Amino acid sequence: MAAGVLVAVDGGNSKTDAAVATTGGELLATARGDGFRPQAAGLDTAIGTLTALIADTLRDAGVPAGDVVHLAAYMANVDLPGEEKRLEELLLARGAAPSVTAGNDTFALLRSGAAEGWGVAVVCGAGINCAGVAPGGRTARFPSLGAHTGDWGGGGALGRAALWHAVRGEDGRGPETALTTAVAAHFGVDRAIDVGLGIHLGEFGEGRLSELAPVLLDAAEAGDAVAREVAARLAEEIAILGSVALRRLGLLDTPADVVLGGGVLAARRPRLTEAVAARYAVLAPRARLLVPEDPPLLGAALLALDHVQAPPAAHAALRAAFRRR
Repeated sequence: MAAGVLVAVDGGNSKTDAAVATTGGELLATARGDGFRPQAAGLDTAIGTLTALIADTLRDAGVPAGDVVHLAAYMANVDLPGEEKRLEELLLARGAAPSVTAGNDTFALLRSGAAEGWGVAVVCGAGINCAGVAPGGRTARFPSLGAHTGDWGGGGALGRAALWHAVRGEDGRGPETALTTAVAAHFGVDRAIDVGLGIHLGEFGEGRLSELAPVLLDAAEAGDAVAREVAARLAEEIAILGSVALRRLGLLDTPADVVLGGGVLAARRPRLTEAVAARYAVLAPRARLLVPEDPPLLGAALLALDHVQAPPAAHAALRAAFRRR
């Protein structure tokens, strides 16, 4: 195991967290910056923001950049193996560290929660994603690029569904639903259609639709039939993703951790949580569902320790340090 320090990064759509730790598991500093959105901001800009956050975190830790032995960066919007390789190359070229591992943030979630370091993780935040690792290291994953690659779910999809049903319930094309009033109230307008027209006219950014995810889940928990149907569809998708990944890895008939994370699942909504558990009981009855208390940033840091072959004591020390902080 090389002496020195490690940098770990967990990058999401809305925020990016970074940590500096020793190879012995001592946590030196953490910091938070803007989200990692290369598709929106441009790759060069996103990389620049990321490397600036890393520099700030090292400064907070009082560590010279030359002491870094490895950088582990696990990021949203890095969905394909080729994108991971490209990110590694760019970070190396910018001198972020002499050794870099880059991956999708779903792997950091998995490492933060899976007791043995393998299993399946499903992220449901702004979007939805799933990845799994078998005991021997083989992986299973999905493109998770949107509807054009077969994906549905996450806060964005819930928000679009909430508006769709709200408008149709208002104008008679669909069943009446509490979403009509709730969606209009959330945006401070008189009618649900005013939200749709506002998006068309540029008065509301389309990205704001993800704000309606909790509105929809509130309505589902209050008993609205339309909202419950959408929530049930999301639970089904979460269970399908995880069970298919388990099957691909040959783990469907083996007790295996399924780590659930992202803002939608980490909120532990009772109706959604119960629906997800019910579907896994049918599709993957031996799966052990868990929503970790530890952040995905810890998972990225543990993966950095894995890379330098740190002993189990270092992993335990780092996990304990995160929990104290």
